[in-house]
Amino acid sequence: MTSASWEAARELLREFPVVDGHNDLPWALREQVRYDLDARDIATHQGAHLHTDLPRLREGGVGAQYWSVYVRSDYAGDKAVSATLEQIDCVRQLLARYPADLRPALTAADMQAARAEGRIASLIGAEGGHSIADSLATLRSLYVLGVRYLTLTHNDNIAWADSATDEPGVGGLSAFGREVVREMNREGMLVDLSHVAATTMRDALDATSAPVIFSHSSSRAVCDHPRNIPDDVLERLPGNGGVAMVTFVPKFVLQVAVDWTAEADANMRAHGFHHLDTTAEAMKVHRAFEESNPRPVATVSTVADHLDHMREVAGIDHLGIGGDYDGTAFTPDGLNDVSGYPNLIAELLDRGWSKPDLAKLTWQNAVRVLGAAEDVARELRATRGPSNATIEELDG
Repeated sequence: MTSASWEAARELLREFPVVDGHNDLPWALREQVRYDLDARDIATHQGAHLHTDLPRLREGGVGAQYWSVYVRSDYAGDKAVSATLEQIDCVRQLLARYPADLRPALTAADMQAARAEGRIASLIGAEGGHSIADSLATLRSLYVLGVRYLTLTHNDNIAWADSATDEPGVGGLSAFGREVVREMNREGMLVDLSHVAATTMRDALDATSAPVIFSHSSSRAVCDHPRNIPDDVLERLPGNGGVAMVTFVPKFVLQVAVDWTAEADANMRAHGFHHLDTTAEAMKVHRAFEESNPRPVATVSTVADHLDHMREVAGIDHLGIGGDYDGTAFTPDGLNDVSGYPNLIAELLDRGWSKPDLAKLTWQNAVRVLGAAEDVARELRATRGPSNATIEELDG
């Protein structure tokens, strides 16, 4: 990366800032300080604790952020729903506390307005269908509260959808799962296919009448991890209109990191921690393991390799960025936190990506896909009412 390309990247991001599809700051705030925003004041640099704060979002050229209201997939039923509501409340507290920097956004038009105002459009995505507890009414209620995408699964299967990192259950989407997708279309909530099995991806693409997203996934052809997107699915995005948002998580982008991560996760569990735990005590265990087992290091170039391939397969109109900051213990060199996006754009400029193509990657594609979901929802609401189907009725 040259200094000239970095300056050109910064200039581009001033006009077409990054829409990032997935940031787990609310969960980090829950785990670290139980939502005590005084203890983690993101108006100041929080590099000792977090990947994310307002100064670094500004430095990174972020213009819109989907805040993940993730809850662990071993939460179920009312526990999952109430924890999701607490996560939504955390986002609302952040918006109220930092109005000069963060603007609530529910629509594509809101995203454009935030950009015009110089504020960061703040959207909400729920990570995992367990958050609706098999209830279409709960799904609709989350939409009313501002949730604009639902990741159909997290790391474990749910009753109506298979996860990429679990054993096959229903073989993709069940009948109720397809009804969830249709109801999301009717509401205008984006169907997020990160974390789901390839069978679920294909079933969702068959069921949806609106564009889908992958809020934080990379290419399976480049790194053979089940969390990534197979080429045959990427090939369907032009017909669907959807967007695949490349993620930075080393264990999903660097092949040699896959086995290392499996060993590191097993070590975490052996010490009594959830393998996704990023609290201070858990990170001590991580770091001790890393000292004796050096971690394979991904770089900006590693992520750019995924984008090169994904552009070749899906086309430039169907790519975006979803870093997964504060949802991963490790990050690539050069993409250490939310300030690093210019490094990726500079790398792509050095590889010959045009400025119009980069504007699509950073801003235009993500805004377009939300607007398209809104258009489909208006049409569907004119022709049918809300579904009151239950999982017992549809799946037996």
